[in-house]
Amino acid sequence: MGFLYLTCTIFLFFLKEMTVPLFFYFLGGRGDNGSPIIVFPEFPAFGEITDGEFHNVLTYLTSVPSLSSTGVGFILVIDRRQDRWAAVKGTLLRIAGSFPGNLQLVLILRPTTLLQRTLSDILFKFNKDEFKMKVPVIMLSSITELHSYIDRSQLTQELGGTQEYCHEKWISHRTAIEGFALMVKKTAQTLQSFGTELAETELPNEIQATTILLSTHTNKKDKMKEDLLVALGQGSRLLESINEPVVRDPDHNMNQDELENLATVQRLLSQLDETERAFDEFWVRHQTKLEQCLQLRHFEHNYREVRALLDQVSEKLATFSEVGISPAHADHILCELTTYEERVVSSLAHEGDELIQNSHYAEDSIQPKCSELRSINEDVSSNLRAKKDHLLKAMELHHCLERASKWVDDGIYLLASQPVDKCQSHEGAELALKELERYLDNSGQNQLTDLSTIWSDYEAVLNQQFRDQVEKVFQKQSSMQEMFDKRRVSLKKLAAKQTRPVQPVAPRPEFVLSVPYHGGFSSQGNGQLQNGDSNSRHASLSEEEENLAVLRRHVMNELLETERAYVEELLCVLQGYASEMDSAAMAHLIPAPLQNKKEVLFGNMSEIYHFHERTFLRELEQYTDCPELVGRCFLERMTDLQIYEKYCHNKPRSESLWRQCSDCAFFQECQKKLEHKLGLDSYLLKPVQRITKYQLLLKEMLKYSKSCEGADDLQEALTAILGILKAVNDSMHLIAITGYEGNMSELGKLLMQGSFSVWTEHKKGHAKVKDLARFKPMQRHLFLHEKALLFCKRREENGEGYEKAPSYSFKQSLNMSAVGITENAKGDNKKFEIWCNSREEVYIVQAQTAEVKTTWVNEIRKVLTTQLEACRGTERGCSLKSITKCHDYDRHLFSKMFHHGCF
Repeated sequence: MGFLYLTCTIFLFFLKEMTVPLFFYFLGGRGDNGSPIIVFPEFPAFGEITDGEFHNVLTYLTSVPSLSSTGVGFILVIDRRQDRWAAVKGTLLRIAGSFPGNLQLVLILRPTTLLQRTLSDILFKFNKDEFKMKVPVIMLSSITELHSYIDRSQLTQELGGTQEYCHEKWISHRTAIEGFALMVKKTAQTLQSFGTELAETELPNEIQATTILLSTHTNKKDKMKEDLLVALGQGSRLLESINEPVVRDPDHNMNQDELENLATVQRLLSQLDETERAFDEFWVRHQTKLEQCLQLRHFEHNYREVRALLDQVSEKLATFSEVGISPAHADHILCELTTYEERVVSSLAHEGDELIQNSHYAEDSIQPKCSELRSINEDVSSNLRAKKDHLLKAMELHHCLERASKWVDDGIYLLASQPVDKCQSHEGAELALKELERYLDNSGQNQLTDLSTIWSDYEAVLNQQFRDQVEKVFQKQSSMQEMFDKRRVSLKKLAAKQTRPVQPVAPRPEFVLSVPYHGGFSSQGNGQLQNGDSNSRHASLSEEEENLAVLRRHVMNELLETERAYVEELLCVLQGYASEMDSAAMAHLIPAPLQNKKEVLFGNMSEIYHFHERTFLRELEQYTDCPELVGRCFLERMTDLQIYEKYCHNKPRSESLWRQCSDCAFFQECQKKLEHKLGLDSYLLKPVQRITKYQLLLKEMLKYSKSCEGADDLQEALTAILGILKAVNDSMHLIAITGYEGNMSELGKLLMQGSFSVWTEHKKGHAKVKDLARFKPMQRHLFLHEKALLFCKRREENGEGYEKAPSYSFKQSLNMSAVGITENAKGDNKKFEIWCNSREEVYIVQAQTAEVKTTWVNEIRKVLTTQLEACRGTERGCSLKSITKCHDYDRHLFSKMFHHGCF
């Protein structure tokens, strides 16, 4: 039916646009045997219709009824009652030449006028053979005769029938049906074409391409489904329109044409449903295949990554023989191994099994990979377990060594806390002996057993470095035990001696006992007493020196252990945080304020780490056996240690950035991976704490090395470290100055800075004018440079941590080449004067203490003296004018310094 749609549409459009009666129509009636009836109504302009139009309309009308009805043949009713014979003849000739279907009967209502009826009867008989009709052609004189052939219920009112017929409604229904039929056909063709496209699509080999293809096909499918829904909606509305008479009047009986229209629409809807169902089934298979393809590509990608990881872990484990250098280091290595283990225990093989269980089309490709993963994973896991057992055994020995070292350290402090002079008495010796015995009884289990037992129990984990470490601790323990034994013997001897009273006898003139009595020692003469006292004193000095040596070794051990831990912590921060900021996998967790701010957050920590790990730690280890000389190491690397100034300068910016982003998911995820209890901010503070720790350790080492060869180096190193700390502190204040428009680098080195109370006096004419607020001094923070003295006002401190730093507003500067000082101001030993321009401007400065004042005056005096010496040094190469200028300056400077108490 649909193949005639274009012709029929043109015809129907023609019918709808006509303003004259139709030249024939299909009213939907049927003959007694079910033959469809086509009516040719009276139409004066019938002869003007072209053969093409006549053929098209007739062809369409014969295609409307069902095949079963058209097979019986059509009944034609030609109404020519108001026409002439010529019109009857012309109509019959056209029908005979153009009718496309089977004919069963032709009924003609002949003209009613007497002449035309007579002509029709006569001429029809003579021209009957000309029509070449193979079916009966019957001339009817009236409608009554027509009713004898066709029941009135199958005819319209124009032909004396009772059937209701609305041509516009018929046209509307036929147009809608043909449009719907075309839509169904196009939809079916589109779905078939899309299905062919899907079936012929090659599966991609990449994840992204597969994802794009799945998305593209899904979007096309959704569009197809939308078109299907539109077609189904149109068909449903058309069905409702056809059923409208029955809905309106349940007793209404549809004619055969309406019934066939209803059946046609229902059939088309069924075709749509079937097409949709078939497409959905095909789409489910296609989508499943694409999804399985995507799963396969992900599986293959993950397989390559896991395989590379397994190879990496296997390679790492093949060369892994570390046992650590301390319990903390061993624990760090164990955590690293545990991390490897967690990464190795992959669920990828289980994912592959699930794909196979879900009937994946690539089962033959997935199965071997799963088997290979399980095999390699088992080998690596077995190797990991062996390495972990190995490391746990090493950790056990590390803890033994740690306990033994602690036993030695505690013993050192115990011996150092027993002053030799107090142990000379009976009671002191007994008390010290009990204290010593108590310590040995309570902590003896912490000592190492003999070396042969250690070599036997821990042979598997003892490399050469570990052996040396064990021997060193064992040697320390043996030395400590020897010291305990010596001290115990001495104390026992002292405690065993009983005090004997001296009998009062009259002294002989030639011999006077001039040495006081010491209980427990021999009293057989002055010479013997002096010798005994001397031996005791030498023994005490020797023992005290030995104790100091042990204490120095203890400080050195602490320096080395904390240095190693410090290097490990820096590495942990750089790998666990800084490197992760460059990781693509973590990029989505980094907030906008933190992006591209790694240098701000971490400063030059990487530079600090490389210096300590590659250079400083190794050089410190060279002083293990001579800790009193370690000051030389600090002095040689003092220039390198100034990298801490750069780190501290950046710390406020780092602190501000941290406070802004501390709660972000990136830091939380990194901390979770590292299993740290403390946040990143605690580790960012480590360099600041470390440079301060050096100061404390050097002080401690100097305290135990005052009589040693390296004492001067230690003192110099301590001074240099303090200088770095002071420079850091000074520069932190200096960068907080605002409002200074010049270049501070031109002012020379910053020598001192501090807060003072300041009064000012200005000389105008012969009178001195003080500040209006002379009774209330100004609070100023002074910065003394080599070439200038800056006066600033300290602002309030805001924020927390490193953000809680002062800021300074620049107020005034004095050129040191024009400055003079008066050391002692009247009325207060904490005041001094700074003046310029022959005392036209005088600044009375009050320090917090007299000592601070003295320090500042001395430093200013040094600056002025340096300027004087520099000026004198230029005299030899100066012109006469320059020499005169230098002499004038010389006299001016000494005049200032002598007349105002500088010397």
